[in-house]
Amino acid sequence: MLKSDFYYHLPERLIAQNPLPVRSASRLLCLDGVTDALEDCTFVDLLGRVNTGDLLVFNDTKVIPARLFGHKLTGAKVEVLVERLLDGNQVVALVRASNAPKQGSSILLEGGYACKVLRREGEFFILSFECEQTPEEILQEIGHIPLPPYITRPDKIDDQQRYQTVYARRAGAVAAPTAGLHFDTDLIAKLTKKGVAMTYVTLHVGSGTFQPVRVENLKDHVIHSEYFEVNEAVVLKVAETKAQGGRVIAVGTTSVRALESASKSGKLKAYKGETNLFIMPGYRFKCIDALVTNFHLPESTLLTLVCAFTGYERSMAAYRHAVDQEYRFFSYGDAMFLSRDAEVRISTKRSIPD
Repeated sequence: MLKSDFYYHLPERLIAQNPLPVRSASRLLCLDGVTDALEDCTFVDLLGRVNTGDLLVFNDTKVIPARLFGHKLTGAKVEVLVERLLDGNQVVALVRASNAPKQGSSILLEGGYACKVLRREGEFFILSFECEQTPEEILQEIGHIPLPPYITRPDKIDDQQRYQTVYARRAGAVAAPTAGLHFDTDLIAKLTKKGVAMTYVTLHVGSGTFQPVRVENLKDHVIHSEYFEVNEAVVLKVAETKAQGGRVIAVGTTSVRALESASKSGKLKAYKGETNLFIMPGYRFKCIDALVTNFHLPESTLLTLVCAFTGYERSMAAYRHAVDQEYRFFSYGDAMFLSRDAEVRISTKRSIPD
C-alpha cells in the first residue's frame, strides 16, 4: 500500500478553526457497514444509533498546556512543545528554533523560567527545568494549549475548556482525543438513561499524531509510540458486553489503538505500557465493533485505520461525500459513526489498493 492511495482533496475552508458553540451540535456522517448507506445526521442522533447493552469506550486522557515560548541567550525565538514529563524536573520536548539548540545551552522562557538542553534523542530533546517549581506547575502557569498545526490562529482562553473532553481526568496528552469533544454532559446522561454502558481507557496522545508520513510505501513507516493503559475493569466490561450480545464502540482512534494493543494476544488483557501499533487495511480487529471518529488528514495513519475498519473503497467514498457536503474537518470539526459488515470483519483484501 502506498501513502498516495489515501490522498483526498480537502479545500482549506473546510478545516474547522473554532469549535461550535454547543459540543453535540456537530454533524455526524453515519456509514452503515452492512448496506454501505451514508446518512447525514447531527451528533445527538448518535443516541438512536447505539443500543441498550452497547459499551462506549472513551479515552480519559487530559491535554496539558504543553506549548511554551521563550528565546535563546542570543535572543533568537524558541518554541517548546513538551511531549512527556520525566522524573525530577526533566521533560521530553520538541524544540522549534531557527537553529537547533546545542547540548548544554539554556532556553529562557516566559515568566522568568529557564531550562537546560541535556541532550538530543532523534527529533526530541531532553530538557531540565532549572527552578524549584515542577514542570507541571510551570506548564500550568505559563503553558499554552497545544492546538494542532492546521488550526492557524493562536490559542484562546476558551480552548482550555473546549480542546478538552468533559470526562478528561488523567493529564498527559499534548493533543485531544477529538472524537470525544462532541460529547457533553447532557448527551452522556441520555446515553446512560438508555442503558448504554461506558468505560475508560487512557492513551496519552503525543505530538507524533500530527507528524506526516514521509515514506511512500506504508510498510516502511514507523509510527510514533504513545503510553496507554487498559485496566481490569475495562476487560471485564468488554467481556460482559460481548457475552450479552452488545457492541464495543470505540470513541476515537486512540481508544481503538489502546484496545487493540491490549488485545495483541488475541484476547483483551489488562495492560499498561507503550504502543506503536500501526493499523492499515488487512489488519484483523480483535475487540471493537463500531467506531465514533472525527475526519482525519489525507495520507495519515489515522485515515488508514478508518479504511482498515470499514473498508478502503467505502471509507474513501465517505470522505468524498463529506467534502461534497461541506462537513467541518479535523479536531474542531464534525464526526463519523462507522459500523462494519461481516466481510470486512473476516477479510479486507478486496478493499486494499494494489
